[in-house]
Amino acid sequence: MTKIELVLNNSAGLHARPAAQFIQKASGFASTVTIQAGEKAADAKSILAVMGLGLRQGAKFTLLADGPDEVECVTALQALVENNFGEG
Repeated sequence: MTKIELVLNNSAGLHARPAAQFIQKASGFASTVTIQAGEKAADAKSILAVMGLGLRQGAKFTLLADGPDEVECVTALQALVENNFGEG
């Protein structure tokens, strides 16, 4: 299992468009991907689960991946978050 701590820096947080980008990227990997924020956890390949976390700007969360391509998965998702989902 690979895990990393991340912070959302984009102004709107993980709203519909960034959540969709995140899920699309996560779904491209065979690994199981989970987002943990506080006491909540969500399947990172489910739009409803991710949106249900209500992550806003400045939110800290843990990204976990488990599977054959877990390192590549975490690296790709980390880049997406750190680049603010292309929102500048």
